[in-house]
Amino acid sequence: MKALTWQGKRKVSVNEVADPVIQEPTDAVIRVTSAAICGSDLHLYELFGPFIDPGDVLGHETMGIVEEVGSAIENLAVGDRVVIPFNISCGHCFMCTHGLQSQCETTQVTEYGSGASLFGYTKLYGQVPGGQAERLRVPLADYNTIKVGTELSEERYLFLSDILPTAWQGVQYAHVPEGGTLAVMGLGPVGQFVARVGKHFGYRVLAVDPVAERRALAERHGIEAFDLTDSVVADLRDLTDGRGPDSVVDAVGMEAHGNSGIGLAQAAVGLLPDAIAQKAMEKVGLDRTAALYNSIDLVRRGGYVSLSGVYAGEADIMPLKTIFDKQISIRTGQCNVKRWIDDILPLVEDPFDPLGTEDLVTHTVPLEEAPDMYEIFQKKEDGCIKVVLKPGQHR
Repeated sequence: MKALTWQGKRKVSVNEVADPVIQEPTDAVIRVTSAAICGSDLHLYELFGPFIDPGDVLGHETMGIVEEVGSAIENLAVGDRVVIPFNISCGHCFMCTHGLQSQCETTQVTEYGSGASLFGYTKLYGQVPGGQAERLRVPLADYNTIKVGTELSEERYLFLSDILPTAWQGVQYAHVPEGGTLAVMGLGPVGQFVARVGKHFGYRVLAVDPVAERRALAERHGIEAFDLTDSVVADLRDLTDGRGPDSVVDAVGMEAHGNSGIGLAQAAVGLLPDAIAQKAMEKVGLDRTAALYNSIDLVRRGGYVSLSGVYAGEADIMPLKTIFDKQISIRTGQCNVKRWIDDILPLVEDPFDPLGTEDLVTHTVPLEEAPDMYEIFQKKEDGCIKVVLKPGQHR
């Protein structure tokens, strides 16, 4: 089959790889019909080379049609249309039964001290082949699938795999009071949904992003959007009685604009041998923390900062004096996809599409165009906000 594979820093290619097969009785194999490029994939494209091998198949936002099931599968049948959560969990361990599927004790990657395995996401998370491919093997498939109908477009359902529940969790973790104000740092795909979920809950939503096209998309959904300027924190504070918003979601993460020195450090680590680079990434502060610092600066005293953006450095400097003085609560973590599906699915299937799931994708292309789209997405060119790959289509 054809699959998008990692080959080096800023280098991915579509290659022929072995077809996935049933390895355990609890597996299923799906024919992929849609696979999105996630902002988190750009971390692999740019930073995580020390934990990836050439030829690894990328991708963790996937849906498709069940083609084959293992002998122990009870809830799936060939022909079912399914979305695949990006984290792989069992559904019955202590963590899963407490709504912490991203910490699943059955699939934890103990070698690296990491949480649940993820599709297409480095040795740190199991090195499981991903879904930017023509087919995908799904472990523990009775639990790691979301069966959906066939009447609605794939764009309605695809984002249940990651970015929609990630945004939902980000807002839940922000603990915005009724009628309160939520600020969103970053209007990439997750930030767009964070803003829309906040609006759906009746909050005033203020969002910040340096890209005009992203601000315009948010404004279409009733969001107050602002450019990333030197005065933006002061400006938003002025709009909230001088206090700052009740809650802030950082939807940017480790590759925020700013922190040029850290950008150089990230590039330097990428030049080291893998074994040394792995240790550096585990022990050194390697994140661009501008969005995080702005979030902490902006939020009102006694407010909440929710981190949906991915961070990776173990020695990043945190402004603990400010966090303590302002009495800020911080909550973060990998999304627990299955925890939120029952809450989100009715909104996805609502004829009025209240979260605008069909108004996010800017580029839909065949799988073979994925390498070009990774570059365009990373550089924020051509108005690119969200890319969906179609393995069954051709140029």
